[in-house]
Amino acid sequence: MLVDVAFLPIPVKIAYTGNMEQKPISELMDLSGEVAIVTGGAMGIGYAIASRLAEAGAKVLVADKDAAAAEAAAAKIGGTAVSVDVSDEAQVEAMVAKAVSEFGGVDILVNNAGVYPTIPVLAASKEDFEKIIHVNLMGAFFAAKATAKQMIAQGKGGSIINITSIDALHPSATGLAFYDASKHGLWGFTKNLALELAPHKIWVNAIAPGGVLTPGTGLGKSADPALAEITETFLKRIPMHRMAHADEIGKVALFLASGLSSYMTGSQIVVDGGVLLA
Repeated sequence: MLVDVAFLPIPVKIAYTGNMEQKPISELMDLSGEVAIVTGGAMGIGYAIASRLAEAGAKVLVADKDAAAAEAAAAKIGGTAVSVDVSDEAQVEAMVAKAVSEFGGVDILVNNAGVYPTIPVLAASKEDFEKIIHVNLMGAFFAAKATAKQMIAQGKGGSIINITSIDALHPSATGLAFYDASKHGLWGFTKNLALELAPHKIWVNAIAPGGVLTPGTGLGKSADPALAEITETFLKRIPMHRMAHADEIGKVALFLASGLSSYMTGSQIVVDGGVLLA
C-alpha cells in the first residue's frame, strides 16, 4: 500500500506497512539474550549503566582501565570484567573479542570512559590536549568501529550510546576547554556515525549529563581542589537545586538500549536538572 506524504516539499508516495505491533512494556525493556559492553564501567555513571543493563537481562562486559575495580563491579552485577585503556586501539579490539568469546557477540556499546582534568589553555601542553582527545574521542571511535563491525557481521543491528556532556552544547567552566572540545567532537561523531550505520539497523545516540554525584565530580575526599570549586559553583546554577545521581543517567541509557527508543538515532538526550536553562 502506498500513501501520500503531502508535507514534503515535493509530494511523494511511500510504502505503508501497517501499524507497528504494540509490545508490552515488560517486553520492550527486556534485554535478555543481549550482550553489552560498558567502558569506564567500574564506577560512577558507567557502573550505574552497567547495573541497569544487567538488571534488564543483558550480559554485561564491564570494561575499565582499573582491573581490580572492573572485577569488583562485574561481580556485583553478575557480569564479566576486562581491563582496557580505550586510547589503545589494540586493547579495544581485544575487549570486543572478549565479549564475542565470552558471550557470543555484541548488541550494545556504551562509550562512557572519559577523563576531565581542569587545565587552563594558557597553562596546558600539547600532551595535555592529546591525552584528553585520545581517551574521550578517539577511544569512542576505536570502540564504535570495532563493535559496529561485529554488529554488522551478526546481521541483527544494535545500539551504540555515547556519553557526551552538557559541555557538548555549552561550556560549564573555564579550565575545561580540551574536555569541551572532545565532547563537542563526540556529539558530532555520534550524528554522523548514526547516518553511516542506520542501513545496518545500528542506532547511535548520546546522553549529555550535567552535574552527577560520582567519585570524580569533586565531592570525594581525594578530589581535585579545582574541580571541587567548579562543582560547588555549578551546583548553584541548577534549577533542581541538586546534582544527579548516577542511576538517573543509567535509566536513560537503559531507555536508549531498549525497545522503548526504537525510532531514535542521531539524538542526544540532555539530563542536567535544567542547568542549560539557567
